[in-house]
Amino acid sequence: MPTPLLMPALSPSMTEGTLARWLKKEGDSVTAGEALAEIESDKATIEFESPETGTLGRILVPDGSEGILVASPIGLLLLPGEDAQSLDVTSATAAPAPSSADPATKTAGSAAASAQAAPTETRVFASPLARRVARTQGIDLAGVTGSGPRGRILKRDVMTAAKPAVASATPIPPAQVQAPAAAAPVPSSSALYEDVPLSAMRKVIARRLTDSKQTVPHFYLTVDCQLDQLLRLRAEFNGRGDGVRLSVNDFVVRAVALALRKVPAANASFTETAIRYYKDVDISVAVATPGGLITPILRHADHKGLATISAEMRDLAARARDGKLKPDEFQGGTFSISNLGMYGIRQFEAIINPPQGCIMAVGAAEPRIVVQDDAPAVATVMTCSLSVDHRVVDGAVGAEFLAAFKKLIEDPVSMLL
Repeated sequence: MPTPLLMPALSPSMTEGTLARWLKKEGDSVTAGEALAEIESDKATIEFESPETGTLGRILVPDGSEGILVASPIGLLLLPGEDAQSLDVTSATAAPAPSSADPATKTAGSAAASAQAAPTETRVFASPLARRVARTQGIDLAGVTGSGPRGRILKRDVMTAAKPAVASATPIPPAQVQAPAAAAPVPSSSALYEDVPLSAMRKVIARRLTDSKQTVPHFYLTVDCQLDQLLRLRAEFNGRGDGVRLSVNDFVVRAVALALRKVPAANASFTETAIRYYKDVDISVAVATPGGLITPILRHADHKGLATISAEMRDLAARARDGKLKPDEFQGGTFSISNLGMYGIRQFEAIINPPQGCIMAVGAAEPRIVVQDDAPAVATVMTCSLSVDHRVVDGAVGAEFLAAFKKLIEDPVSMLL
């Protein structure tokens, strides 16, 4: 009896996903642990590995199918010695379950069956986002060259293909331009907006943040930190010529980690029966991606120096934007940081990332008038706001944490000791 290949759950909250593309064809031999397909969840793209050694007997779900329910059959694997004639019997009982949220995927099973009977066509490997953009731009994906893994077409490839089409339009000589009509027709309502379908990632973000804002009792604490010493130390480090390039955010991560070590009561989360205090300091750092916000995790951040933090964060952020994080690299975390300083935002309050008890919002470092020695002076100041789950952390604990953070960030040499 062929072994059904089931849609995997890449995270505890995942209920459906997208089969981006198959890496093997029907009839290909595979070994246990070899990549069979690329699966897209709400957070990342993961390679789906074969559970056994055998032959990919049948593909039940074609490339690009969205909304495939977790544990639904997506293919059939023939183990050594199994008869290929049994595929037809198994296929009839292993039709993939479509998602009720996406009517287009309700035909995934029948489409897969039709694909088996129809002549083989050249497949176009493209991300779901690239396909949607191509539809809105009127771009034929068959003529687009992909820059993604194994030639997969990404959104940027479609946008690049669209630019020459616009540029090649023949301009009308000024003499031939006619005056506009006296009364232009009123555009239809469909021309006034464009509906872009929600991605799986955006659906999860919407659900989780709505639940957080509605069910978690937030309160907010704010502190101003002077960064002049930090900026001088950073410039000294970056001028050493050893390839290490530290950002202000690297110092922020380091200061948060050490402050949590000093005030462990802020490194906690709420459960229905207890307050959970974490022994490890795992910092989730918000990274903006084309699909939405994702928070890769810097594990054991309190035990890592600035150079290590910098290198790991660059790697995590790059793979987050490419959708290549592994599930354990974005699941968990004990405390979050969201930094919008690079966008010139002076101050904001972030929404808590459940089940964590705190998230710190970091604003821009900018020159401000301050009072020093009873006289006005100019200093570089950064505003940081702490959003706190009042079920977990009281105001005094939150204030104690921010005081510890401020002391570290304003005396950066102490972070090196």
